[in-house]
Amino acid sequence: MILSVPLPLVGREFGLGPSGILLLSAAYGLSFSSLLLLGGRLADRHGGRRMLRVGLVLLAVASVAGALAPTFAVLLVTRFAQGVGAALAAPAAVAVVRSLFPRSADYGRAMATWGGLSALGATGGSLLSGVVTAWVSWRWMFAVPVLVALAGLARSGRLLPAAEPAPGAPPALDLRGAALATAGVSAVSYGLVGSGEHTWGEPVVLLPLVLGAVLLLAFAAAERRTADPLLPPGFLADRRRAAALVAVMATAAGTALVFLILPLYLQQVRGWGVLATSAAFLPYAAVLLAAGRLAGPLIARHGPAAVTAGGLAVAAGGLALLAGVGPATPFATGLLPGLLLLPAGAGPAFAGSAVLATGGVRPGRAGLAAGVLNTAMELGPTAGVAALMALAATRPTAVGGYAAAFAAAAAGLALTAAAVTLLARSRPARPPFTHTEEYSA
Repeated sequence: MILSVPLPLVGREFGLGPSGILLLSAAYGLSFSSLLLLGGRLADRHGGRRMLRVGLVLLAVASVAGALAPTFAVLLVTRFAQGVGAALAAPAAVAVVRSLFPRSADYGRAMATWGGLSALGATGGSLLSGVVTAWVSWRWMFAVPVLVALAGLARSGRLLPAAEPAPGAPPALDLRGAALATAGVSAVSYGLVGSGEHTWGEPVVLLPLVLGAVLLLAFAAAERRTADPLLPPGFLADRRRAAALVAVMATAAGTALVFLILPLYLQQVRGWGVLATSAAFLPYAAVLLAAGRLAGPLIARHGPAAVTAGGLAVAAGGLALLAGVGPATPFATGLLPGLLLLPAGAGPAFAGSAVLATGGVRPGRAGLAAGVLNTAMELGPTAGVAALMALAATRPTAVGGYAAAFAAAAAGLALTAAAVTLLARSRPARPPFTHTEEYSA
């Protein structure tokens, strides 16, 4: 998200076309999402605190390189490297949270907070990027992850427990599964990114999609034959967890779409500056913060499934309002209502999904659960936004494409909300934050 607002400026500096801008936007998420399963497994094997430090170091080094990047190719590589560092750090951080809150009730509340903060962090990065770009340069945005990484490294030894792996033999590292999953997710995502500028039948789109699908099928088959797989097949058998992951993907895609499209619309269509564009998201951030604070009590009272479904429905309404965007849509009456309604639903949806996706996981699988959750959260923006932007490209005008993408995203969230609601009704209600069973892994 640190490059979302200044993307048009970066594109002009390096002479990028639409596909180059989309690839730069997706690069971080592509490497992040494709390596999260491996990052989670490494956290379970080597300990959360240790892998958190490794990930933070890589993130800091890549960010410094990004700030100094002389060409688009170098900048793109640094964005991929940032994603690798984050893929090691994110599941490790959740593994540390699991060791800090061993009781299921406390862990559930912590994950509800984590789900809301993850969305707020992305929003804060987008807001800050506009301010920094307007006052200094977009390159200074890379100082933010450097400072965060340095602060985490300085405080981790004093504040965080060692979070060593669970007693017993450490889980084996499924390198074959990691290679297949990484290559498969990367190929599919690359094909979807290319669909923004090419038709679905062109080799640059079709071949990566087919290759990625084949690799992912091979990954699924290999996991069934591996003694200690990267992603145990039974881990996703629970319908509540599967529904939560779909909800995360849909919500992440919808929110990421807004942060990709609106800066382009406000700057390229309406002629706004980067500072004004960043300020336009301040109400969004305020509502998201308030919704995140309310999510925990709501989940404790109504359960994570109900809060997730309700949040998805509200967020779908916000995207539906944004689907009315036109060449001269006023901000206060045309865009602002959608920018207020979307975060009011996205915050609870993220929080409820985080609780559903990680509930009932024993400590030795905390990294795996976090890796799966973060994979879903990143696949939404990477694959979902690429598909929605491909839909937008079929419209005769850019603004018409933006409206079509928002409408499609709203429909996706509404359908997901209905699915989660049916799931919640089809199973006996559980007391919130008391998941004590351990899923087979």
